[in-house]
Amino acid sequence: MGRITEDLIRRNAEHNDCIIFSLEELSLHQQEIERLEHIDRWCRDLKILYLQNNLIGKIENVSKLKKLEYLNLALNNIEKIENLEGCEGLTKLDLTVNFIGELSSVKTLQHNIHLKELFLMGNPCADFDGYRQFVVAALQQLKWLDGKEIERSERIQALQDFPVVEQQIREQEKAYCLKRAKDKEEAQRKLQEEENKGEREGRHTGFDGRWYTDISATLPSSEESKDDVQAPEIQEEECKKKKLDSGEDDLEFWNKPSLYTPESRLETLRHMEKQRKDQEKLSEKKKKVKPPRVLICEDGRALNVNEPKYMDTSLIDVDVQPTYVRVMVKGKPFQLVLPAEVKPDSSSAKRAQTTGHLVVYMPKVGEIITGCQGTSKPVKSTPDSSREKTNKRSQQMERLEVDPSKHAFPDVANIFQAKKHTPRRVQAEPKIIPSEGDPDFEDNPEVPPLI
Repeated sequence: MGRITEDLIRRNAEHNDCIIFSLEELSLHQQEIERLEHIDRWCRDLKILYLQNNLIGKIENVSKLKKLEYLNLALNNIEKIENLEGCEGLTKLDLTVNFIGELSSVKTLQHNIHLKELFLMGNPCADFDGYRQFVVAALQQLKWLDGKEIERSERIQALQDFPVVEQQIREQEKAYCLKRAKDKEEAQRKLQEEENKGEREGRHTGFDGRWYTDISATLPSSEESKDDVQAPEIQEEECKKKKLDSGEDDLEFWNKPSLYTPESRLETLRHMEKQRKDQEKLSEKKKKVKPPRVLICEDGRALNVNEPKYMDTSLIDVDVQPTYVRVMVKGKPFQLVLPAEVKPDSSSAKRAQTTGHLVVYMPKVGEIITGCQGTSKPVKSTPDSSREKTNKRSQQMERLEVDPSKHAFPDVANIFQAKKHTPRRVQAEPKIIPSEGDPDFEDNPEVPPLI
């Protein structure tokens, strides 16, 4: 059952920055509250208070709310109007659908001189003969009753008939009180029977609902192990049986006729709460303990495992080993076998700040590890060997050669003498001028001298 706590009030005071001492409006509807408490000490400045659809049985602890203007207590278990004299500023009171049978208790509202609206529809007293005339005559400050305006002529007529109407109301109240006393006795008897039934079941059943003849008896170890193996099956059968029994009990409860009384409302709520707790217990029993995840086989081989979910970096643990890497995310592993041996000491793990991706850098070692097919000698890499490999690759590299005769412009000056075309960008070799000392030199006077 719900109670009015400081935390509950603060959670419903978000519009006031969760400050309760200066709170002017508070809504605590549908909280299964049984008792009205603490509000007059914690929220002295309240002007509007919503408490509809709860289980409040008595109006109390609101007399210090001097600024209260509107109080809504509809759909509760209130049987009498009381303890509202201190609410000096009260102008509207809603008591719709309660269990008010003492209509004469409305006279306590005569001290609330600012009260203008009152709602009493849905209460047993609203069915009394002369109900409206009695309230109109008793509370002369009222302007509206059950949403209907009170005319001046209606009030004059009610005041004239008040002595007769009051006598009728007294007789009907007396009859209602006798009937209500019988209903209370019947509800108390049913409650006692249910308690006795629960005690009998508790004496004959164990903690899990099974019957036992001798709790202290023990079985041999072999039989105990057999029972342990059968325990899940027995437990599942018991869960099914309990679920079936609870379904039958629930159907029987809702089909059973009952009176609309405060006790029946409480009984209905407690039955629903009991059903909810039973469902939670059954769901807990159905939960099976998962076997531990196997990461490495018995022969020492690591397995590929992936069972993580996206989590905060503080919940991620990375473990780099020479032949595998394991990432634990909130206890769930992601394990990957590596195709080559790496250096754990030189490895590092980082997460991208934009995408959140986890990147693990794992440099390879200088040795090449082969599989389990055979034992081969490791090939070590040295600077000389790497240089030789580079030279071999450069020698094997194919290059594209371009024929300069096809893409170069011809030399116009030597077009007849040159047998080969020389590219324009290639400079011609310097000509050698023969000297007179050369044995092949022939001086021809007809040839003009070279400049």
